[in-house]
Amino acid sequence: MTRNQLKQMWLNLPTQTKVTKTIVVEMGKSKEFWIGYGTVQITKDGPDGFTQYKTHREFPMNYALNTKEYKSGDFTLVIK
Repeated sequence: MTRNQLKQMWLNLPTQTKVTKTIVVEMGKSKEFWIGYGTVQITKDGPDGFTQYKTHREFPMNYALNTKEYKSGDFTLVIK
């Protein structure tokens, strides 16, 4: 194959990516400090790019259930 044919073949490869939208809630593991606290991580990965937001909160489930991402119904909720 010539260089031009290889370049055309490379540029014609399918570029569809799977869209992944998740909300991960993880409770803190300490029995002495930060009781009731945990982290909420919101991740979106798709053809528009990758975004990730992580926060440390008291009552993380309440926070996760009241986010606009969860209310949209597009995101999967994962509890660890």
